Amino acid sequence: MVKLTPELIQQSVQYINPVRDRELVLRGYKIPVIENLGATLDQFDTIDFSENDIRKLDGFPLLKRLKTLLMNNNRIVRIAEDLAETIPALECLYLTNNLVQELGDLDHLAPLRHLEHLSLLGNPVTTREHYRLYVVHKLPQVRVLDFRRVRQRERDLARKLFKSKAGREMQKEIKKARTFVPGSGIAEARPVVSQMSAEDQAAIRQAITNARSMDEVERLQHMLRTGSVPGRSQSSKRRHDDDDDK
Repeated sequence: MVKLTPELIQQSVQYINPVRDRELVLRGYKIPVIENLGATLDQFDTIDFSENDIRKLDGFPLLKRLKTLLMNNNRIVRIAEDLAETIPALECLYLTNNLVQELGDLDHLAPLRHLEHLSLLGNPVTTREHYRLYVVHKLPQVRVLDFRRVRQRERDLARKLFKSKAGREMQKEIKKARTFVPGSGIAEARPVVSQMSAEDQAAIRQAITNARSMDEVERLQHMLRTGSVPGRSQSSKRRHDDDDDK
């Protein structure tokens, strides 16, 4: 593991990305904790923390400029309560392939009023009943969830569900189930993935990050859940098929 020091921040890749945002690349260092980001002097629109060992989404100083956080392929199980105070302008949060488990864990994202794009693919929370409707209800500002646009029909269904007696009872149960201990349940969260080789896991997660369509993301995500790793020829054929569909 590598400590996130001011020196590492200064030495890391910094560039103007394709959408003309100033980006800091801190991916792949196996960083365990977010810290010392005051050394950025709030000069970045995007910070890429993908492929690290971060367990909690916290540790941010006040960064008024930050709009996009890439947190793919970490081990995040908790989300800090004060994100809206420290990164108030956040618009895009990508948490693909982490360990967020309970719907109630997502409540701390609600105060992020500018949050429009959110990905939780590959987190245990996505398997919870009414996951998508819960996010739509709790985070009405989100327009694109897991790379799928939130439709008005979903908003209407979420409103109807959570105004009902059953919906109110469900919210009480969700609060009770909220995760409090970082790392709790990790062994149960990815039982199949842990049986795959590190090389296979890295290859699939990288493919998810680079996926060009929702169908491709879903297929790759299924591989992670089931431990199924197709041969290269099959993978190539699927990519070719996806290109043909476009």
